[in-house]
Amino acid sequence: MPYQNYAQWKTVPLDQVPHLSIVIPAYNEQERIVATIGAIASHVSDLGFPWELLIADDGSKDQTVKICEDLGLVNMKVLKAPKNGGKGSAVQRGMLAAQGSYVLFADADNSTPIEEVSKLLAKLEKDGFDVAVGSRAAEGAEEGKKSFLRKILSGGLRWIVKNIFRIGVKDTQCGFKMYTRAAAQKLHSKQTVMGFSFDLEILYLASKFGYAIAEVPVAWVDAPGSKVDTRKEVQRFLRDLFRIWLNDMNGLYRETKN
Repeated sequence: MPYQNYAQWKTVPLDQVPHLSIVIPAYNEQERIVATIGAIASHVSDLGFPWELLIADDGSKDQTVKICEDLGLVNMKVLKAPKNGGKGSAVQRGMLAAQGSYVLFADADNSTPIEEVSKLLAKLEKDGFDVAVGSRAAEGAEEGKKSFLRKILSGGLRWIVKNIFRIGVKDTQCGFKMYTRAAAQKLHSKQTVMGFSFDLEILYLASKFGYAIAEVPVAWVDAPGSKVDTRKEVQRFLRDLFRIWLNDMNGLYRETKN
């Protein structure tokens, strides 16, 4: 009964700890956010467990916040920021506010369809992983409509991550990752990168702290209306790589898994 499940989720407040929290960072997403919320709410409400949705606004200058609040979904929270702090900042606020036993970060454009969520959840629930990474590079992934330039640049960055940073994840930047709540709290409380490359720091920390990481092949499509400026983000990515290395050399990450 998909509609009945959704209707209950949107009108009846949870009376128990959510099994899953979903965090969506949003910055000027008035054109896409309703469709994404609708797709997520429709699918996840039918999975048979209590869950919450958190929209982590990043100081949007358009009607994103008002549109979300006007939906009146009782189990969706809108986390407001006084100013734009970067995607990583929005995700961090959402992750630290999440109450679910498991926490998913998903992009506002729904580039990785929410239907892929069960793949990641199974890795944590059944297989005992701490972190599950949706991947466009793992065998079996489906990647569509990616420009030639983005393919070339992505390949180069993945080579750097693998051979210089020694992170055993082929695709660090796909916006679809799930953590146990304990891992989410620990990793994002140590986060220092607040921009586009925050994923890299989180996975670097997860590896350093000894968390079990699963890389899960997912479907992905380069959604229309993307705000990513590929050339600028590559420059920021390389800058953040150096920052992460420097943080580690200075002992900022000197900590072990609980």
